[in-house]
Amino acid sequence: MKPTLTIILFLTSAILFAQSEEKLKRKAAKIHQKAFTVDTHADVPIMMAKEDFDISQKHDWENDGSQIDFPRMKSGGMDAMFFAVYVGQGKRTPEGNAEAKEKALKIFDLIHTALKKYPDVAELATTSKDGYRIQKARKRAVFIGMENGWCIGRDLSNLKLYYDLGLRYITLSHSFNNDICDSSGDPEGAEFNGLSSYGEEVVKEMNRLGIMVDISHVSDSTFYDVIKLTQSPLIASHSSCRALCNNKRNMTDDMIRALAKNGGVIQINFVPDFVKKPSEQQELSIRELRLKMMRAETTADEQKKIEQEFKKLKKQFAKYLPTVVDVVNHIDHVVKLVGIDHVGIGMDMDGGGEVIGCQDVSQIGNITLELVRRGYSAKDIRKIWGENTMRVLDENERIAKELQKK
Repeated sequence: MKPTLTIILFLTSAILFAQSEEKLKRKAAKIHQKAFTVDTHADVPIMMAKEDFDISQKHDWENDGSQIDFPRMKSGGMDAMFFAVYVGQGKRTPEGNAEAKEKALKIFDLIHTALKKYPDVAELATTSKDGYRIQKARKRAVFIGMENGWCIGRDLSNLKLYYDLGLRYITLSHSFNNDICDSSGDPEGAEFNGLSSYGEEVVKEMNRLGIMVDISHVSDSTFYDVIKLTQSPLIASHSSCRALCNNKRNMTDDMIRALAKNGGVIQINFVPDFVKKPSEQQELSIRELRLKMMRAETTADEQKKIEQEFKKLKKQFAKYLPTVVDVVNHIDHVVKLVGIDHVGIGMDMDGGGEVIGCQDVSQIGNITLELVRRGYSAKDIRKIWGENTMRVLDENERIAKELQKK
């Protein structure tokens, strides 16, 4: 073949590929724009607690490490997020429990204050109807979840208090055991071999109120105790698949099947070491820093030092970061295992969630694009992005009304 003809064929192929790619992007953008996009786990309140952070202003994650604000939610087409009321595990004493409650209430106040300050931009949502109405008004919907049931203390009436403040899910534990259940991450291992007797009462009351039970972070035995007890469908608000990344924070295939049978949803997490198995050195370094960070007793100065160490670690292992393709592999796995109705997205941004191609909330369209590449229909994508989660929220609300009549 003559060189000139080879060049012509190469250029023709390149042009056809570019045209095909552009057509794919237009299709994905159209689907993304129409879908009700919901992220079930956003740690932006951690940033909101900082004096120099204004959620109404656009920030740059490369400069300040933040991944979420209202302008970037809008530009990325992020319609709704569950802002996390996160409190790291501390002492399980009356004083410790009171401190956890106080910290939680301050975070609720942070969220409510921001929403009152910017009513034309964002609004509190507690139901799917709220979410869809707010989307139609072209504003951002803010749902509220709680990460770590420690904030309940030993007083079940706190559940109603938090519910009335807009809370619609609780992650039963975080990285350490609490009075409710065993965590998947506690270095001391199991304490109750699942749910405690008090934890059983917590789950029942959450069902009665219509607060979704979130089993991310809990131990395997806790998961199976919860699945036997709950009368409402569960969520795993920010977990991934253990079959693809062998991490205790992820769910096994058997757990995902049980969750699907329950009518629940696993929302895929974007934290790198839950998406793709890191090297041994990387894993040890991350685990050590994370354990330091999760302790409630960590001072502000110590927290800053840990954040700096994380930044250094991220630079050191930047080339090993998973990508959007790796995230969608987890979505694919769930769909093949239990069907399209049981998977969602919980990115864990501002809490460690970051993959190449989706490093802040403005880039979430890349997830939709990858789903389109793999042949997912607009209907499927709507389910993944929001409809599955809203269905579980609605079902919890419906069952709660029935339980309250008894």
